[in-house]
Amino acid sequence: MEHTAVCVEIRESPEPEPLRSEVITSIYGTMSDSAKTPQPAPAPRGDKAGTDFSYVGIDAILEQMRRKAMKQGFELNIMVVGQSGLGKSTLMNTLFKSKVSRKSVLTKEEERIPKTIEIKSISHDIEEKGVRMKLAVIDTPGFGDQINNENCWKPIMKFINDQYEQYLQEEININRKKQIPDSRVHCCIYFIPPTGHCLRPIDVEFMRHLSKVVNIVPVIAKADTLTLEERDYFKQKIREDLRVNEIDIYPQMEFDEDAEDRVINEKIRAMIPFAVVGSDLEYQVNGKKLLGRKTKWGTIEVENTAHCEFAYLRDLLIRTHMQNLKDITSSIHYEMYRVRRLNENNNTQPNGQLNGQRPLQANGVPGPEVLSHEM
Repeated sequence: MEHTAVCVEIRESPEPEPLRSEVITSIYGTMSDSAKTPQPAPAPRGDKAGTDFSYVGIDAILEQMRRKAMKQGFELNIMVVGQSGLGKSTLMNTLFKSKVSRKSVLTKEEERIPKTIEIKSISHDIEEKGVRMKLAVIDTPGFGDQINNENCWKPIMKFINDQYEQYLQEEININRKKQIPDSRVHCCIYFIPPTGHCLRPIDVEFMRHLSKVVNIVPVIAKADTLTLEERDYFKQKIREDLRVNEIDIYPQMEFDEDAEDRVINEKIRAMIPFAVVGSDLEYQVNGKKLLGRKTKWGTIEVENTAHCEFAYLRDLLIRTHMQNLKDITSSIHYEMYRVRRLNENNNTQPNGQLNGQRPLQANGVPGPEVLSHEM
């Protein structure tokens, strides 16, 4: 796997990381089954036409779409939110088996807790088996680390809406780009401290506001600090808090497309929040090299579903729901923002103002500052 990190303020030198393949069992079965099962090769057109005169060739569109997607590559923007010390950087490095986190490219002098929330975005170009992906990891250092954390969600809300605004301005340009760069946040991983009790007020406040504008996937950080009984009780309490406060986390029930999706997503919703452990260190266990955390009681295997639920989180974000995360962002969250902004533009006052805001510009000039598009 090759990756090149590019950041507004930081640049990471490319260091190829070895790519390992693993086999884990998840709610979708063994994830390597689809890779190992030989797929029937499409029959040559000439042979098919010769044996079946009714064959038109409509199925060839799938191969055309695959080739086009391979040429263009893919984009994925993940935001991580949580107070310092919960293992956000380690988990991101574990997810992509590369040094993709913000801390991975910081010097010792730059590792500090900021006085206010600073939002940092680092981009990486990752390639695996010929598939190219531009990954952006958006970190929020300073969140939850202050004495007064009131309204600490607002800078994050503003950042998410700024990305929607930037995309909208590109869309309404007369001479717009053939492929608009997508900096919209597709998923927000929210790290919950392993207290073992219930959600804190700051957790409820953040997810209650942000779940209306972005896909939120909550995780219990450093789950190895809890016993299995404590972990199950904590997960149950969190799900109850989410229900009582009407917080709709991903995958949202109302967006299930069909009965098959509903069955799969119900299994995921029953697991959330995922109890995860992150580690980018390898240890020898029974003759095999595994990612894990070594303690005096033994080694916690990160990708072993009997030890933690990291594998389920990885499957959700990358192997099964990546495109759905992007589709929900585009067709639901961004669409709600776009409709509201265009309605505001139509309600322009005689003096050219939008109830105190400037109208949308069709020349790429940034629009007004928007804090929230909650409906």
